[in-house]
Amino acid sequence: SDYKLHEMTIKFITSPPPKIHLEEVMKKSNISINKLSFRAEMQRTQLKKYCKNEVQRLDIAVLSRLCYALECDLHDLIEYIPPDKLHNQ
Repeated sequence: SDYKLHEMTIKFITSPPPKIHLEEVMKKSNISINKLSFRAEMQRTQLKKYCKNEVQRLDIAVLSRLCYALECDLHDLIEYIPPDKLHNQ
């Protein structure tokens, strides 16, 4: 029905961005932000934004570099949390 579609649209619009787990992966890998900055060829300020989940748009090239430098998979770095799960927590 139109109401269901409208409800789904609202959930999509208000859906939070994916959760970035860079800081946790760095801790597990025992790598500093300085070393990761060198390995991934990224600025520390950009890495800090990823650590704090303050990125406006995820960049696939950046995520690929991080996965390579940290020897991890993409699903280790980012997590999608559906609006229903977020509101039920």
